[in-house]
Amino acid sequence: MPLYAYHCNDCGSEFELLVRSSDVPACPQCQSANLQQLVSKICVEIKYPAIAQSWRRQAQKEGDLSNFSGTEINAKKKS
Repeated sequence: MPLYAYHCNDCGSEFELLVRSSDVPACPQCQSANLQQLVSKICVEIKYPAIAQSWRRQAQKEGDLSNFSGTEINAKKKS
């Protein structure tokens, strides 16, 4: 079963669920099915560092530094 990230449009909570294709996910807080599937965050351990570097370069170009550590963000700001 794949792990998906969701945002509940009714109560505003964000969470991850293991979901089968036949399941209808529900919010664990309010049990609502009014959910928006989110783009999952990049996992900490990536087997192919070159892929992670290309993702980070793209995120930096788009102005999204959320995938960088605090040290990396400070270094990018100084550049």
